[in-house]
Amino acid sequence: MKKLLILSGKGGTGKTTAAAAFIRFAGARAFADCDVDAPNLHLVTQMQSKPETCDYFGSQKAAIDPKKCVGCGLCAAACRFDAIKKADGVWQVSEYACEGCGVCAYVCPQGAASLHDDVAGQVTLYPGDSVFVTAKLKMGRGNSGKLVSEVKSKLVEAAPQAELAVIDGSPGIGCPVIASMNGVDLVLIVTEPSVSGISDLERILKTAAVFQTKTAVCVNKFDHCTELTDRIETYCQTQGIPFTGRIPYDSQASAAVNGGKSLADIDCPASRALRQVYNDTMKLL
Repeated sequence: MKKLLILSGKGGTGKTTAAAAFIRFAGARAFADCDVDAPNLHLVTQMQSKPETCDYFGSQKAAIDPKKCVGCGLCAAACRFDAIKKADGVWQVSEYACEGCGVCAYVCPQGAASLHDDVAGQVTLYPGDSVFVTAKLKMGRGNSGKLVSEVKSKLVEAAPQAELAVIDGSPGIGCPVIASMNGVDLVLIVTEPSVSGISDLERILKTAAVFQTKTAVCVNKFDHCTELTDRIETYCQTQGIPFTGRIPYDSQASAAVNGGKSLADIDCPASRALRQVYNDTMKLL
């Protein structure tokens, strides 16, 4: 299975729009959304199969059994994260503040405080001829990289015969991006012609270089500033990074996205340019 990962240094560049179109262009039988903090690829893929959802367990969290608690407050005094508060006369643990260190369970004389496995998110698999895996991390959880790895593992497990997997990653260079880069054959970075876009592009290219991951670059909405687009293309040439094309701003594309459609479903200047980017990217892959 060849794995194509589509990333962006910042949000709003058109990464998911490109991923959704690539899935259609390629007729991909395996694809995933690894932006577990804010997944939205499912809005465009419109899978018909019944989803299979399972809980994802991350680190442990503390809980206090009110039947055993005598209200001594030792747990609250010992908690360095200030995660234990009294509510309605009962000591309770905030799931968002608790770091699962276990000191409350250690100091509790009654055994009322204990650690338990915490549901950090959910993984959803859409089975069938085309396999789609997505996930949603619960607010305040710090297991995004591990959840991304779980999504990728389930995709390979559910579609072992697929020749191509298209993966929509997260913006930025954090844990979910690093986890999504692991084991892929090519990363296509979608950037935009802005000062922040160039800065974030350079950061993500440096991150990929650390992991020796093959990369390519395309520019979305290139006509917003052709001078900066030229600068991006020149930078890629000097760094030996394949540049796969320019996609113009297109109001028809915006209307299609707002309507939950892929650019592969319509004919417009942005769609045609994106298909050329797809063709050049697949040659590299």
